[in-house]
Amino acid sequence: MAKYSEIKGFTVQTLSTDTVANQAANGAWSSGGSMTVARSNTGGAGIQTSALAISNDGSPYAPNEEYNGTSWAEIAELNTGRNGAGNGANAEEAMLSGGYASGGSNKTERYNGSSWTEVNTLNRIREGQQSTGTWTAAIYASGFSRSIPDGNTYPTAVEEWNGTSWTEVNEVNTARSSATTAGLQTSALLSGGHTPSTNYGYQVESWNGASWTEVAEMNQKRDRKGGSAGVSNTSVLAFGGYTNPAPISLKANSEFWDGTSWTEVADLATARGDCCLNSGGNGGAFACLAVGSTPPTLATIEHFTAPTDFSKITEGQLFFNSTTNTFKETLLDVGGATWASISNVNTPRSSIQNTGAGTSTEGIFFGGLEPSLSQKTENWNGSTWTEKGDLNGGLRDGGGTGIYTSAIAAGGDPGGVTDNAETWNGSAWSNITEMAQAREGLGMAGSSNTEVIAFAGGPTSDAQTWNGSAWTEVSDLNTTRKFLTGCGIWTSALAIGGDGPITNKNESWNGTTWSEDGDLNTARASAGSSGTSNTNAFAFGGYISPASTKKNETERWNGTTWTELNNLGTARSNGGAAGNSSTAAFYASGNSGTAATGTSEIFEATVANKTISVS
Repeated sequence: MAKYSEIKGFTVQTLSTDTVANQAANGAWSSGGSMTVARSNTGGAGIQTSALAISNDGSPYAPNEEYNGTSWAEIAELNTGRNGAGNGANAEEAMLSGGYASGGSNKTERYNGSSWTEVNTLNRIREGQQSTGTWTAAIYASGFSRSIPDGNTYPTAVEEWNGTSWTEVNEVNTARSSATTAGLQTSALLSGGHTPSTNYGYQVESWNGASWTEVAEMNQKRDRKGGSAGVSNTSVLAFGGYTNPAPISLKANSEFWDGTSWTEVADLATARGDCCLNSGGNGGAFACLAVGSTPPTLATIEHFTAPTDFSKITEGQLFFNSTTNTFKETLLDVGGATWASISNVNTPRSSIQNTGAGTSTEGIFFGGLEPSLSQKTENWNGSTWTEKGDLNGGLRDGGGTGIYTSAIAAGGDPGGVTDNAETWNGSAWSNITEMAQAREGLGMAGSSNTEVIAFAGGPTSDAQTWNGSAWTEVSDLNTTRKFLTGCGIWTSALAIGGDGPITNKNESWNGTTWSEDGDLNTARASAGSSGTSNTNAFAFGGYISPASTKKNETERWNGTTWTELNNLGTARSNGGAAGNSSTAAFYASGNSGTAATGTSEIFEATVANKTISVS
């Protein structure tokens, strides 16, 4: 009889403890576009597809540059040139604080996509550090200070930015300079750096919004601002930098922090420091950029990405835990994920009808009733809701899709069923060509405002695609309905549930035709949904008859069947929902009973090692 390994081509690994389950283990660095000017000691802000490289070491200062995910372009200069600490949600909402310019600085400047404005200063002059967060909620920890009372030393002082001013909060345990900070104002990680006693440090501290706690050290000492990126104190990637002992060397290695331990992951192609451009606290550990010097200074960048729908359920990655005598596999634990409450929206509203775009950490929702017709847009950055540019026209019961810097709103009922459509560029809405047929309660799917499919709604089964310049009629749905939800991309989408009457029908779009697929377990209308294709999505909330009866059920679609997941904390319908992830989403505001609610929730799956319970 043949051995299992001969048939399958691998041998199961025996371990005394579980392997570390982390998404970053499957990530990799790849080459990105080069900046127009090589630089080092650069301030960084934004995300992988919308970032800033701000100033540099020395004089003359290199021009600031903006990155759109493909190429760099020069933008407006700072009012005061310096190599300060940058942070921000994207290239159009960024700030730079402190830094060195023939002496230390306490200046803070904000960038709005076109110009820099000086705002309130730090309480202390400091340099040699990275801040993290957004331009309305940031944190700056330790660094090197030239101000009284510190005077040419390393202070333990920490300052928080609330969008208007800096306030000193609880201090770090170990003062340091040239460290990196990743995460958000309420959940951050300070790692590595140069300390008075150790020069190059392993030390790491975690911030929970109130206090700093020393946590597990990094595997590799890092200084001279090696990069870090993440959205919380439990998901951070650290990379590059300088290290000791002698000879001092540049590092290419990367490590991932999962809230408990550090794990080595893919190396940079080019070792670099001074400094790596982080993601400003909002790009996530799995979608960040690296620049910096070798020396000499570099213009080249690298991208780190990891699979969104992570799974180690592949042959060769099965292992046997000899301590517990169990076979295990590492997988994304979607079934174990729960909904958690987040900050309430600024303006509660009803009848939003799934007009949302983005992800659980970077998203927007728009329109609705408050109780009058609303034009408002709100942005979620993983920590807070911020009101952004208004729609050109009020919108209720419309459709929406895209990402938080490239979204679309269409249809709805602003006083009668409409064919209006608008696109969002990250800061403003613009009217575009009208749809061929007016409708309300429609479904939409797409990854940007130029690759979209819109379908059904009252009173039609019609479907159309938008390519950035024109709407094109495509195949109709099999079942006419309104108040359905949609997700996926314009070549691989789902049309889920709906009313006319209340239905559990699910249809799949393959870029050419619609096919009826497995039904939802719970029929509903005006639900929320999120997903990346017609085989990987989940749906949540909604209403049944009568419409005042709201649902909290959450279900996941794997391309064949729907599986029940943990329920929403608050049953509701017609909320604003993120749409571009199959493992994480937010659900904002909407109708709870007969009234609008400001309640918002977030769903995020984590990776875990699972016991195999079958022979």
